[in-house]
Amino acid sequence: MQITPTPLSGVVVITPARFGDHRGFFSESYSAKALAAQGITIPFVQDNHSLSMTPGTVRGLHFQAPPHAQDKLVRCGRGALFDVAVDIRKGSPTYGQWFGVELSFENGKQLLVPAGFAHGFVTRAPETEIIYKCSEYYARESEGAIAWDDPQIGIDWGLGETSPVLSEKDAQAPALADLDSPFTFEGV
Repeated sequence: MQITPTPLSGVVVITPARFGDHRGFFSESYSAKALAAQGITIPFVQDNHSLSMTPGTVRGLHFQAPPHAQDKLVRCGRGALFDVAVDIRKGSPTYGQWFGVELSFENGKQLLVPAGFAHGFVTRAPETEIIYKCSEYYARESEGAIAWDDPQIGIDWGLGETSPVLSEKDAQAPALADLDSPFTFEGV
């Protein structure tokens, strides 16, 4: 299992090993023991699985506030997506900055998005499946969102002239400047 740091403290790309032959491949997509050996000891309690039918579907940028804040470990079960984390921790040297990575069935990469970051993605292929582990259960009263297209953040979603497919909630999400973030940066 390869762990690759990103410019955002705590956000890492995880690439599990794949062992293939003429039949296909085998991959251990999650191992608490292997991650703990790399210093990642997050107790995950819930797995989520979503399907987006159309390329250009944007979901996010979402988070859950404390006491229900979630760490997420995101992977692509089928298709391809561009996955994004945005630092929303008050006082962080990277506040408002983002990191994105292509996750696909083919590359097997995963993105670890810690609590204190908003998360979102755009699908690149039809019928893309997103599978992610969460360290806390879903709590509607704690959910929050910021605008996927906030110019202050400036995420390059790679949409070109394509109009995104959005939920009503995501289309109306507030700007980062209007967010009173419930998260505080606590050092490295």
